[in-house]
Amino acid sequence: MTVALMWEARAVSGRGPDLVAWARERARELSERPLRHEILRAPQDRVLVITWWDAPYDADLPELPEPDGGLITRPVHRWRFESLGGD
Repeated sequence: MTVALMWEARAVSGRGPDLVAWARERARELSERPLRHEILRAPQDRVLVITWWDAPYDADLPELPEPDGGLITRPVHRWRFESLGGD
C-alpha cells in the first residue's frame, strides 16, 4: 500500500522562502527515506510537503516537525491519505 503524508504551513508574511528552505532541510533529515517527496508553495506564503511511503495506512512514519513559532502564523495542518492508484 502507498500512503501519502501531507504537511502544510503558512509562513509569517514575507518569510515564505525561509519556510521553503526549512521544509527542504527537514525533508532531507527524515529518519527514513520516503518513496518520494515533493515541496509545493502557494500564495500567502503557504508551503505544502507531500511524502509517499510504502507502508500500511496506520504505520508509524517520520513526519516533518512543527517549525518554531517565529516562522509560521498558525499550527501546521497534517493529513494522511491512502493511494488508490493513478490513471
